[in-house]
Amino acid sequence: MITQKQRRTEKSLCLKHYYKWFLCFFLTLYFLASFFVDHDQDHDHDQRSSSSRSNPLLTNSKPKLFASRAMFESKIHDHKLGFAPQRPNIRTDVFNNLKIYVYDLPSKFNKDWLANDRCSNHLFAAEVALHKAFLSLEGDIRTEDPYEADFFFVPVYVSCNFSTINGFPAIGHARTLINDAIKFVSTQYPFWNRNNGSDHVFTATHDFGSCFHTMEDRAIADGVPKILRSSIVLQTFGVTFNHPCQEVENVVIPPYISPESLHKTLKNIPVNKERDIWAFFRGKMELHPKNISGRFYSKRVRTKIWRSYGGDRRFYLQRQRFSGYQLEIARSVFCLCPLGWAPWSPRLVESVALGCVPVIIADGIRLPFPSAVRWPDISLTVAERDVGKLGDILEHVVATNLSVIQRNLEDPSVRRALMFNVPSREGDATWQVLEALSKKLNRSVRRSNSFL
Repeated sequence: MITQKQRRTEKSLCLKHYYKWFLCFFLTLYFLASFFVDHDQDHDHDQRSSSSRSNPLLTNSKPKLFASRAMFESKIHDHKLGFAPQRPNIRTDVFNNLKIYVYDLPSKFNKDWLANDRCSNHLFAAEVALHKAFLSLEGDIRTEDPYEADFFFVPVYVSCNFSTINGFPAIGHARTLINDAIKFVSTQYPFWNRNNGSDHVFTATHDFGSCFHTMEDRAIADGVPKILRSSIVLQTFGVTFNHPCQEVENVVIPPYISPESLHKTLKNIPVNKERDIWAFFRGKMELHPKNISGRFYSKRVRTKIWRSYGGDRRFYLQRQRFSGYQLEIARSVFCLCPLGWAPWSPRLVESVALGCVPVIIADGIRLPFPSAVRWPDISLTVAERDVGKLGDILEHVVATNLSVIQRNLEDPSVRRALMFNVPSREGDATWQVLEALSKKLNRSVRRSNSFL
């Protein structure tokens, strides 16, 4: 006779049997479904790849020189350049789903120059910082599939060829290097030839930007290289009037100042330290404005500042280099930012970052990112012809609206917009570049094809 306890035991064993069968059945269904979903996705991807390649706009006239799409997708740019892949906090929808492809050029165009540490840290190093920042956009705005790209970044470093005579960057090689890079991308990839490079982006961070010369008269005579005139150039040079070195689609960017050096300076500033320097400038001031080249440095402006205020106790003017230069800025109320050979100056960024009111003396200068940095609210502009009145002008500001300007300078978003970070951060200089590019999507072949 079967007892009640035996019946319960048999029932339990039966339930366990059915439960195992039920679990096996659903696991089988799950794996079958996963297989067919993956297979369909691969099939769709192959169809999209095939249709892209069949598009005549994407066909290379020299297929034997064209690397396959599989090769594009397998490249790890960060490892090639030795940059640690770090992920920034940037969403693609912020910039209308902008996509950038970064060319993996031979090392002679970029990586080889990094053997000199100055290449990554001097005032022209925005070309390096932007390259690193774009590479840090892995999986967000940067795409490894060039067929998905709106823009193509061509990372060529032209400002790292330091002279053995004076230590300054020599850029006589720049045009040849740019030309060789374009020759490479136009023969190895099909994208330049679709529209003569109008969706390709370059940097030009030297004195007169895409004219690639340190002297304005020579820069004007040479102009922008013809091969570059259809492209987009991110350059530190910009003026509000017609100029041959702006005869290309361009975005004005700030000169590079190392975030690490600024952080170090800020850490060394005593808490509640009063600004004990009223008006500050340290840098090249020619005693005789016509220099050895026969040209007038700074259009005589710096010489006039020295002659007018060199003995004025309100002005702290120094002509020699000093390692504690940034601490002097942090101690100053007004920081003079006169033109040199070119209108722009790294003092603009350093002054804003360290809370010193920039006094811009460079007629017609076009300043970076005006939509993010309201320059009239945080700086003073003094005409070159009014340098002799500089003392009176600054005294008037002190008596009227200095406190308002200083309060505007304390806005962290203003400082952030002028700094290049790796990885890029929301609102920083790379962010502002992306914002500017997102307004030029009419140049994107991918977007124009979507409307056909």
